Amino acid sequence: MIVVGERINGQFPLVSKAIDARDAKFIQDLAAQQLNAGANILDVNTGPGRDDGPDAMAWLVRSIQDAHDVRLAIDSPGLKTQEAGLSACKQTPLINSTTAEEKRMEKFFPLALQHGADIVCLTINEKGIPNSVEGRTEVAMILMATAMDKGLDPTKLYLDPVVLPIGAAQDQCPVVCEAVSAFRCLNTPPPKTLVGLSNVSSGADERSLLNSTYLTMLLGRGLDAAIVDPLDEQLMRCVKASDVLLNKKLYAHSFLHV
Repeated sequence: MIVVGERINGQFPLVSKAIDARDAKFIQDLAAQQLNAGANILDVNTGPGRDDGPDAMAWLVRSIQDAHDVRLAIDSPGLKTQEAGLSACKQTPLINSTTAEEKRMEKFFPLALQHGADIVCLTINEKGIPNSVEGRTEVAMILMATAMDKGLDPTKLYLDPVVLPIGAAQDQCPVVCEAVSAFRCLNTPPPKTLVGLSNVSSGADERSLLNSTYLTMLLGRGLDAAIVDPLDEQLMRCVKASDVLLNKKLYAHSFLHV
């Protein structure tokens, strides 16, 4: 599974403070912790409500890349902030994210094409998040068709069925699992899928247990990638065990330490 580390996010007070102070060492150390824990890509988010969003994003990207050779996911709803991050990326970036809203697809698909970026596609349209597998799959088809019309190869897309908090929408947890399976039937080869995993446990107790259990359920459905906290040791052990059990990595007695 592709592990996208979620910790470099201005919503966390210590990260926000480091961005304000332009404390590159703090950001670089946080990046190192996630990479050492098994992250493959690092999500980069300046946090909400910043007047200096583009400058802060460009600084974050440069600071991380000064110390680490790693792919980055540029995480911002703002076009200017996205552009600033993408322009600073040395490796193939991941845009996080667009929805199926027409105004967003018109902006973000050409941006992905311009920068050679992969892009996360949330199954959300002008009406919101569909409550059914069929509804999410219909939105996913619109996202794929529109992206291809804009010149994007379908292999550049990560379809996201949108995980919701178990405390607010418990009935949607199995729907997301079914949607991952349904998305895989939309094309040959199957489209890639991704979720923002930590949403499922937002506001709940036993967050690590819920996240780890749900991730293994989704991996069994064919999930390709997830935005997670790689510093959660229990979750990362589940990732490694799932990769072995799904025959994606060769078993060895030391598989947890590879």
